[in-house]
Amino acid sequence: MSKKKIFQYNFSRDFTPWLFYLKAMGIFFSLPILVIGISLFGEVGEMWSHIATYLLPQYLKNTTLLILGTSLLTVFLGVSSAWVVSRYEFRGRRTAEWLLFLPLAIPSYICAYAYVGIFGYGGSLGILGKSIGILIPPLDMMNLYGLIWVLSFSLFPYVYAASRASFLSNVASLRECATLLGANESRYFFTVALPLSQPAIVGGLFLVIMELLNDYGAAKYYGINTFTTGIFRTWTALEDFQSAIYLSALLVLLILLLKGLEKLQRGRKSFETQGRRAEGHVHMRISPKGWKNALCVLLAWTPIGFGFILPFFQLVRWAWLNVDIHAYWDVGSIAFQSFGLAFTTASLTLLFGLLLVYFSQWNPLKSFNFITKLATTGYIIPGAIIGIGLIGVSQYVVDFFDDTFQLKIGFLIYGSSFVLIYAYIVRFLALAYTPIGANSLKIGRQLAEASYLLGKKPLKTLRSIEIPLLKQTLYGVFFLTFIDTMKELPLTLLLKPYDVMTLAVKAFEYADDERVAEASIPALMLIGIVGTLLLLVNTKVLAEDKPSK
Repeated sequence: MSKKKIFQYNFSRDFTPWLFYLKAMGIFFSLPILVIGISLFGEVGEMWSHIATYLLPQYLKNTTLLILGTSLLTVFLGVSSAWVVSRYEFRGRRTAEWLLFLPLAIPSYICAYAYVGIFGYGGSLGILGKSIGILIPPLDMMNLYGLIWVLSFSLFPYVYAASRASFLSNVASLRECATLLGANESRYFFTVALPLSQPAIVGGLFLVIMELLNDYGAAKYYGINTFTTGIFRTWTALEDFQSAIYLSALLVLLILLLKGLEKLQRGRKSFETQGRRAEGHVHMRISPKGWKNALCVLLAWTPIGFGFILPFFQLVRWAWLNVDIHAYWDVGSIAFQSFGLAFTTASLTLLFGLLLVYFSQWNPLKSFNFITKLATTGYIIPGAIIGIGLIGVSQYVVDFFDDTFQLKIGFLIYGSSFVLIYAYIVRFLALAYTPIGANSLKIGRQLAEASYLLGKKPLKTLRSIEIPLLKQTLYGVFFLTFIDTMKELPLTLLLKPYDVMTLAVKAFEYADDERVAEASIPALMLIGIVGTLLLLVNTKVLAEDKPSK
């Protein structure tokens, strides 16, 4: 029998409905990215020559400097704070350990408004100094350096979380061997702990860079031209969709380059550590004395102070000075809309992520599983790009129904939240797929295969056996997707219907209209919801990280 016939026979034998569902889901959730790729082969936009000559160099320069500056500062803040809370015992360590996650509760653009209110002309710091007879000159935050500062203190928890988990996973025998070889604390950190944590640190840093490239509100408010602000400006102000597509494609290439560099730096190095973490590791923390203890407190609490406490109290001050019952009532209705969008998105993302994982496992033709990678690339693509791609998809669908069936369906697409929720799912599907896939591998296939032998179908097995075992993971996925949806700004600005409003967009619109103090009310409500959920998730994470005694 020829190879061709063997291949045809195997394909006809192994083809299952799961492969069809997998391909359908993969293509469906890849449409915005595919449209951007296809549009590159079209004509160049009318404004492209002007953009390429006068604007693109500035976009590239500012974005590159922003990545370099923010990367350096977030790595320092995240790694240093993670090291001191995982290695040393000092006053306030337990509180600092979970408070270090809270800067993620304040979206970066809201943090940017607060910093101007603190340090800018007529800011809170100047007023405080005047009240005690001290002249404190204002600090100009609205520049590239100020944006680096704001984004670093907003995003460092990604590096902190990854570094802390890695430091806690290091086995005690490594430290004992280093001590026997005469290594002190600093040498152990730089030669053993830090190199072993390199993949985790780089992984957290990659998430920081992705969030940085997705930022629109802070960069626009500070007047810094980046790729993301350029995409918005090209589409909304210049009304040149094709040029916006080209800018999006260049940003995607930059992201792929960064992803390639991440894999290249890891190479074929092994970061595996043998052995188990010592029991009672919590009691093995070192208790520093004198200036070392003060340094630990400084490294742990400085990021909390600048990343959460200062912005939060500035927002509280604004809200106190602008008390308006009607404003609170309006923001309450907006919060209800935000909650509904986030709940729907989190539920659907969880469902599709779960199905994508198990359709891949049930599909015997593993060569087709690349479709899952295509469908889950949305998280490394900035929201502005997904939005631009989805606008192209929506317009194609509207034109198709109009030309083929003479049906006007534009109001169904642009007048409802369907497109916005679909865009959220495309953006956050990887948040569900990655942890569910990883934890399903931990469960193994033995229980499922035993269920199949007893005559149970895959869907019945999934519902009765595998989903209950994944319960904690599913809760975590739901809450994290809910949090990210509540905070999302670029996608919502591009795709929301006129009668839909979210807390994130309302805060941005107030600030964009130079009504920064009024932005504090929706901002505080957003922080309250996101912060509560974030603490619930991280309380579970911190509890799981504690070794057994």
